[in-house]
Amino acid sequence: MTRIALLAALAATTALAAVPAGAQDLPARIKQAGKIVVGTNNNYPPIIFKDPATNVLQGVDIDLARAIAKQLGVEVEFQEIAFAQMLPSLQTGRIDIVMAGMSDTPARRDIADFVDYMKSGAQFYTITALAGEIKSTDDLCGKTVGASRSTNWPQQIGEWSDANCVAKGKPAVTVVGTEGSADARTQLKTQRLQAAAQGNETLPYFQTLEPDTYVPIGEAFTESLVGIPVLKSEPQLRDAVKAAVEKLQADGTYDQILAKYGLQANKLPVALNQGK
Repeated sequence: MTRIALLAALAATTALAAVPAGAQDLPARIKQAGKIVVGTNNNYPPIIFKDPATNVLQGVDIDLARAIAKQLGVEVEFQEIAFAQMLPSLQTGRIDIVMAGMSDTPARRDIADFVDYMKSGAQFYTITALAGEIKSTDDLCGKTVGASRSTNWPQQIGEWSDANCVAKGKPAVTVVGTEGSADARTQLKTQRLQAAAQGNETLPYFQTLEPDTYVPIGEAFTESLVGIPVLKSEPQLRDAVKAAVEKLQADGTYDQILAKYGLQANKLPVALNQGK
C-alpha cells in the first residue's frame, strides 16, 4: 500500500470511529433529516412533565431521548401528542418513535415493536381523607376506583376485582375510566372516586408535590414493562434504538438518568417485546 493510500485508509477509519455508535445504522430518511422525531406527552411526571417555572419538557423519557439521539448522532425533536394518538402518529409517519411511559402490551405490538427499558406496576392509592376507611386493598371491594382509560389499568383493576372481590363473595369494584391520571387525581380529591390507580413510578412524585394528600394502598398489583414503540415496518430504526439504549446502560448514563428521578428500583436491562 502506498503512503497516500495508507493515509487515506487511516483517515477513513478515523472518520468512521468519530461517527456515534448506531448512527450508520439509521434509516436514510432520519440520517438525511439529521433528527429523530419523538412523540411524547407532558402529563406523566416524573417520566415526562414540564418544569412549572420554565415550561420546558423534562423527565426520564426526555433525558433518555436526548441521550439516545446523541448516541445515534442526530438531533431530537419532541412533538407533544395526546396519548391515544401516539401509535396512530407512528403509523402516519408524523413521528419516528414514542417516549411517553408507554407499557409494552400484546395488543400494542400488533402495530409496533417495543424496546423495553423500565419496569412499572399499577399502584392503588387514595387520599388522606379516605385513608381511615380504606386501609388495605381488601377495603377496595365495593368502592369506585378510577384510572386513565388510555392505559390498560382499568382492565387490570377489573381483573383484580374479579380475583380478589367477586371470587370471594364480596361486591365488585366499580371501575371508572378517566381522561388521564390527572383527571383521576382530581376526581379522587373531590371524592367522586374513593381510590385510583397509576404507575408506581409516578406516585412518589405526586406525594412530594402535594404532601399529605395521597396514600398508597398495598403494593403494586401488576408488573408491566415500559418501552419505546417503533413501527413494525422499521426494524432498522428499532435495532438502532435498542443498541443505543444498550450502550447507555453499559456506560452508566441510563443509571444516572433513573437516579436523577429516584427510580433506581425501576431499572430493567433493555429487551425487545417482553411485555405481557
